[in-house]
Amino acid sequence: MQLVQALLVQTGQAFWTAFSGLIWPALAFAVIAFIVRGADAFRVARDAGPQVRINLILFAIDIAIVTPLLVMALTFLGGLMQSAGLRLFSADHWSALPVWAVAIIAVFCGDFIGYWRHRLEHTPFLWPAHAIHHSDTHMTWTTGLRFHPLNRVTTALIDTTFLALLGLPMWALMINNLTRHFYGLFIHMDLPWTYGLLSRVFVSPAMHRWHHIRDADGAGVNFATVSSVFDQAFGTYHVPRPCDAPLGVRDQIGKGAWGQIAWPFVVIFRALSHSGRAERDPEPRANDAEVALGSGSPLRSARND
Repeated sequence: MQLVQALLVQTGQAFWTAFSGLIWPALAFAVIAFIVRGADAFRVARDAGPQVRINLILFAIDIAIVTPLLVMALTFLGGLMQSAGLRLFSADHWSALPVWAVAIIAVFCGDFIGYWRHRLEHTPFLWPAHAIHHSDTHMTWTTGLRFHPLNRVTTALIDTTFLALLGLPMWALMINNLTRHFYGLFIHMDLPWTYGLLSRVFVSPAMHRWHHIRDADGAGVNFATVSSVFDQAFGTYHVPRPCDAPLGVRDQIGKGAWGQIAWPFVVIFRALSHSGRAERDPEPRANDAEVALGSGSPLRSARND
């Protein structure tokens, strides 16, 4: 009984810490939206209400279930890497640099790793889980909280493992996490800002919005979170103008938060069923790959420019 009570208390504290940490960003983003859109910001917020509820439910599930498991897994992984000496640089290397330089390097490297991990999430194998993030049709800053648990696991394991290899100090990793988290929330806002010349340095809300469009042209572009230099360097930069294209994914991937959580497992079941049929009937069909992955996969909806 005491163990259950302790777990409930810890869960309640985790909820309070997580959601209270969103109060100031929410107020700041609301002020920005009102300055840009005026009274129309209230209509936009009202229209986005059903999607925002799904985003917050998925965030709550993440806090209650996914995050505690990830903390344990990453602690174990970190200890394993440390005992094996898997570090490219030691603490002495980083301490020789100015604090500001280490902070910039941490964010830059975090964004570089995040860029390639994000591109990986747009491949058929990881797309069904990542599609949940793209299914928001009324994008707001809360879309930055909308992730399937499987997507959260791959993100944390890939990003943390590669950053741990660099041996960056813990405070620098925290700066990277906080910067990419809150700036990631900001670029999901419904803003027409392209940043002008600064768009060649930083990801703007308009740039990231092109990444979320439903039909083709922008769906396979703009993968970075903070700096646009990676998209420019690797040919995925696409900001022709402020984005006014429809958002979301083409498939009906589940109604409500629980339907969306089930979606990747539905795709797995379809793939296994298709594999069984293929063994019985080896004659290929033109759309076999799309049947196995679902029509919301990048095979249809994430063409690169």
